[in-house]
Amino acid sequence: MASQNIYILGIESSCDDTAASVMLNGKILSNVVAGQKIHAEYGGVVPELASRAHQQNIVPVVHQALKMANVNKEQLKAIAFTRGPGLMGSLLVGTSFAKSLAYGLNIPLIDVNHMQAHILAHFIEEDGFNKPPFPFLAMTISGGHTQIVKVKSYFEMEVIGETIDDAVGEAYDKSGKVLGLGYPAGPEIDKRAQLGNPKAFKFTKPKVDGLNFSFSGLKTAILYFIQNEVKTNPNFIEERLNDICASIQYTIIGILMDKLKKASKETGIKHIAIGGGVSANSGIRKALKDGESKFGWTTYIPKFEYTTDNAAMIAIVGYLKYLEGDYANQSIAASARLKL
Repeated sequence: MASQNIYILGIESSCDDTAASVMLNGKILSNVVAGQKIHAEYGGVVPELASRAHQQNIVPVVHQALKMANVNKEQLKAIAFTRGPGLMGSLLVGTSFAKSLAYGLNIPLIDVNHMQAHILAHFIEEDGFNKPPFPFLAMTISGGHTQIVKVKSYFEMEVIGETIDDAVGEAYDKSGKVLGLGYPAGPEIDKRAQLGNPKAFKFTKPKVDGLNFSFSGLKTAILYFIQNEVKTNPNFIEERLNDICASIQYTIIGILMDKLKKASKETGIKHIAIGGGVSANSGIRKALKDGESKFGWTTYIPKFEYTTDNAAMIAIVGYLKYLEGDYANQSIAASARLKL
């Protein structure tokens, strides 16, 4: 089967990025992402605006992906799409488009779990990037998700820890809002954190049992801290911005690493992979690398463009499912709260 050319089209529309990717036998030929600038004005994703933008973007994005890959749609063997989790309106656009295209071309339709795709992005054929061996631990961190998953095989995954309230990306964005930074705030906080003193201000880490996370308390603590300091000194934020960002980042990374260390110790697994938009954060990458010398870990960080929401990760899951003959039928529906 592997000797034939298997072209898969992946479509991703779970949040505010419309993405399409063409893959040939596990290698990416094109990976096109259309972001949506409109949400920056609101300091967060507005679901209704997101789904409208997906409707405008999806045809040009898919067209562009096919063109860049130099593939015509008749060569495609299957269409893979994000079924969930995500924003319902956004998911519906990608799901409906994928269903109609697969139906029109009379080829298999493959549904993909967005969270599984973040993890399996590590298996895209990419020079210079190693693939984690099974079993490994995957930490998926993004604007909407924070999870630690025990990955036993491509399709056997167990969530062993997750956030009980807000996701880590949300903690970054809400803190950024308080500091008057743009949206998304994560990259800006990360940049400033490198210029500040991480121990300048101390924020208490939430006490959460087991391997679960909580970020809502930290978010509130940061808000109150800033409000109190600004009362005494109205210029506090601009005078100490780098130190504030460094202290926030230091605390968030500490929370993530504590749980990861605990997970590794409890499972005895030392192969650690990360994914999701927040894994682009330089502080988190450094902490992971430090874990290699401190705890004997082997860490896996995907290529930058496969960390944020993209369709290449959807295509790789589509390819792996295609090899298994695991297809969806036309009655399949999007699911906003799809579980891993």
